[in-house]
Amino acid sequence: MTRKLLIVEDDPGLQSQMRWCFSEDLEVTVSSERESALAALRREEPDVVTLDLGLPPDPGGATEGFKLLEEILRLSPMTKVVVVTGREDKENAVKAVGMGASDFYQKPLDADILTFVVNRAFRLAELERENRELARRGNNANIKGIVAASPQMLAICRTLEKVAPTDVTTLITGETGTGKELLARAIHDLSPRADKPFAAINCAAIPENLLESELFGFEKGSFTGATQAKKGKIESANGGTLFLDEIGDMPMALQAKLLRFLQERVVDRVGSINPIPVDVRVVCATHRDVRQLIDSGEFREDLYYRISEITLDVPAVREREGDALVIAQSLLKSLGKNMDRPNLAFSEDAINAINNYPWPGNVREMINKIKRATIMADGKRVTADDLELNCEEPAAPSHINLRQARERAERQAINQALHTTGFNMAQAARLLGITRPTLYNLTDKYQIDTSAETSNA
Repeated sequence: MTRKLLIVEDDPGLQSQMRWCFSEDLEVTVSSERESALAALRREEPDVVTLDLGLPPDPGGATEGFKLLEEILRLSPMTKVVVVTGREDKENAVKAVGMGASDFYQKPLDADILTFVVNRAFRLAELERENRELARRGNNANIKGIVAASPQMLAICRTLEKVAPTDVTTLITGETGTGKELLARAIHDLSPRADKPFAAINCAAIPENLLESELFGFEKGSFTGATQAKKGKIESANGGTLFLDEIGDMPMALQAKLLRFLQERVVDRVGSINPIPVDVRVVCATHRDVRQLIDSGEFREDLYYRISEITLDVPAVREREGDALVIAQSLLKSLGKNMDRPNLAFSEDAINAINNYPWPGNVREMINKIKRATIMADGKRVTADDLELNCEEPAAPSHINLRQARERAERQAINQALHTTGFNMAQAARLLGITRPTLYNLTDKYQIDTSAETSNA
């Protein structure tokens, strides 16, 4: 995208000097008074405007410049205005920033400093545009609670949408904090059982001697303290969905009883001899490697095949291409709204830190970091320091092949755009900022399959 700059300056000599500063990098338009500047603003839609406050018919004052500043901010509130003032006009510069100008620059002209200030304004405009785009795109997964734009997670979501209407037992695996319970709830919400109970139990959080009665219930007098009969979680979920979290930590003795329930669909309460039929959909989750548990004798292989008719392996945040920033933006928006700070946005160093940080705690860690940053941020910018993320820049490789790097980046961007738009070629081209014929040429060049069915298989 071509960067556009509008210079509003009535001095022909300064016009020429300023145009010379930016002629190679930007598309520059020059105006010398308010009406022509407003016409150029509507016609060119510049990202940044440099505004001299001393304009005719009041070149010695600032009234005309302030009027123009108000109109620019009203017509194009996203445009960044850099006010240019004389050294004796500090009060006017402060007033202009208070009105909404993004920055100011004091004469006499210094090409290096002016270029720095204007480039900073362009970067700010770019960051805000990216934040708006992320907010607009929002949850591309179209599943409640799931925020994702990466091909990896979108493929998981497409699989989930196919699995949910069925009654197959599903195993969700992945690191702690990747959103396994959210996916389990999504399976329930998208199923015909959505209006029935969703019962969840954490198999690692309950002592072994209590887990059986929590799952299967008990009869009155079955053990000391059992003063009345009680339904277990399985019975409580009758007609709905039972979510067994951290099933990899279930004691071996209880695994046999769970296997019988999955085979027979009946439960035996502790202390009862009368089986109770139950109709539930079972979804399990674990952060552990079940295959490794089977090899070490800690998990029954026959139970594994019962609970994994369908397996969803949820990738860590660091493995999801571009999702870290998408998730962080969504969290900042929701947490900012809850804490009455709705206009927060990430600074450039925060964005770099979010993209480079490995997120060992995944989304759970991200929630913690962004909640703290929402409280600690000064002004409207959340910095890397607010997030407590101080990432070192990745080391440059010893051998760099520019063509390969460019092709890899193009291929990745095209794949992400296709998945984001549901393989709509017109929308993908618009998202990438290219024409549809160009997108077709690139998909042919990189042999990218544009069929949604094939890509999500």
